[in-house]
Amino acid sequence: MDETVLLTGAKGSVGTAIREGLADEYDWRYLFHNPPPFDPDHPYLVGDVSDEELVAEACEDVGAVVHLAGDPRRDAPWDSVLENNIHGTKVLYDAAIEAGVEKFVFASSNHAVGHFETDRKPELYRTDDDFRLDGTEFPRPGNHYGISKATGEVIGRYYHDEYGIDVCNIRIGNLTKGHPPKEYERGQAMWLSYRDCAHLHDRALQADYDFEIVYGISDNDRKYYSLERAKDVLGYEPKDNSADYHFDGTPKDDA
Repeated sequence: MDETVLLTGAKGSVGTAIREGLADEYDWRYLFHNPPPFDPDHPYLVGDVSDEELVAEACEDVGAVVHLAGDPRRDAPWDSVLENNIHGTKVLYDAAIEAGVEKFVFASSNHAVGHFETDRKPELYRTDDDFRLDGTEFPRPGNHYGISKATGEVIGRYYHDEYGIDVCNIRIGNLTKGHPPKEYERGQAMWLSYRDCAHLHDRALQADYDFEIVYGISDNDRKYYSLERAKDVLGYEPKDNSADYHFDGTPKDDA
């Protein structure tokens, strides 16, 4: 993609994985909530994603949006997710449509389907359990944050159907840098490495699709999210697997 790509929430963990892994791959424009504590290598703006004037400026001459911004707290109060996550996503879609943006990649979350785990844990975290979510299931949010992410997917469905913008919703798992979470079955099952995170978003920007919901994890032996849609539609080829690490975070000898 030769056009500018807007990355919102550029300072968060997902934003950092994308900035570090794809720094030279795109003509980025970053949107930070607060001034970054470093010197960004691409142009950037600072402010709230719910600020209509700011977001309109951020979307000018942009070909694609990767939207990560919002309140990331799993225990975020309703007023915050309503303003920052739900309303902010709607404001950004409006600006994207007005600016003629062709592709919108939305950072959804495992929390949009968190209550699928309620009656099945801990068995579904283990390698001998064949339960899989594949993106066709109706959301079952596990908290207010999850509600906001499921709502963001529905907002994207509307803007795709109404205006024709291509939308990819990525239900991101447990992103950590370096190695999977230690001594934590759930974290191992939904682990997403930094390099797989960057690669997945690269594929979401490059692939052809209309409206998609895919899962964002590495190719772990432990998993209850299917990667088939991400592989088939986006061409996702994850390189990492939580099974290659001991629970203390050290690589196994044959990894």
